[in-house]
Amino acid sequence: MGNVIAALCDKITFQKVQPDISPVLSFPGLEIKHHQRRVLRDGNEVPLTRNEYSVLAYLAAYPGHVFSKEQIFEEVWSMESESCFYVVANTICRLRAKIEPDREHLTYIKTVYNGYTFDPERTEK
Repeated sequence: MGNVIAALCDKITFQKVQPDISPVLSFPGLEIKHHQRRVLRDGNEVPLTRNEYSVLAYLAAYPGHVFSKEQIFEEVWSMESESCFYVVANTICRLRAKIEPDREHLTYIKTVYNGYTFDPERTEK
């Protein structure tokens, strides 16, 4: 039986699950417009780099789901790297500074278990 299962597993190909993302994701104080690749914070446009936008859009598409730094790096940069920890951490830091002006108390992006999650309610750290 084990050989049959192993043989079947070798034949199965897995594909990334892509969410059905609406053209606009709206959260309290934050709006992500996918079709325009724009982010609005309290109605004001937030200038983001391509990678900052991609990280935010990826996390916000799965609110409450925890992603490791490796998962975020592979999704956004489409590669594997030994330096992914630093690249993701630096990108998250810059992103937080841009979308969370009051980040000492409230935050959208939380650090969880050596990874990150998006909290749409923007609750206390």
